[in-house]
Amino acid sequence: MTTILKSLLPQKKKDGADVQILIAGEEHIPYVQTILDTIEAAAKVRGTGIAKRTPEYVEQKMKEGKAIIAFVDGEFGGFCYIESWGNKQYVANSGLIVVEKFRQHGLATRIKRKAFALARTMFPEAKVFGLTSGAAVMKINTELGYVPVSFAQLTDDEAFWRGCQGCINYDVLTRTNRKYCICTAMLFDPAKQKDKKEVKEIIKDIKKLLK
Repeated sequence: MTTILKSLLPQKKKDGADVQILIAGEEHIPYVQTILDTIEAAAKVRGTGIAKRTPEYVEQKMKEGKAIIAFVDGEFGGFCYIESWGNKQYVANSGLIVVEKFRQHGLATRIKRKAFALARTMFPEAKVFGLTSGAAVMKINTELGYVPVSFAQLTDDEAFWRGCQGCINYDVLTRTNRKYCICTAMLFDPAKQKDKKEVKEIIKDIKKLLK
């Protein structure tokens, strides 16, 4: 799959920088530690939780073609990955981060949009959900068609919830018996919501790459 999932077409930012938003593959494994360091730095700045992931986990996402990586003028700019839960009935876009100096240019929106389109391509019947404490991510999710929901409407897959153990707010989640936490739960149900026009276009591009 890695050799098939090539990059989506490079795009230009308003300031003329060369921005590439790619489906990550084995060739991007050397960036794993940089990705993890960026996630940790973002968590410290925000002062809120970002679930930690191991290098092996992120590497596996790349090997499976389930991650998006961005470069700005050839330099690492951001990352996001997807994971399925509950026997593939649910899928999440997780680990969205953008290097600090590349923020405020809409890069996070473009990475998230690609990750969302990838999830919709690989798991077209699945409900796409996310947990976030960031206002910017909530805005992006809303633009993609997500709606706020209760935690009870998310997957009951224990493997997913164990992933929250690395978050500094995990005690809040356990104290409330997993009813709520610092994060907001958001959900895109393909049976109720429709893909936006720009997402449909990206899905078409990804399907061409998969042929």
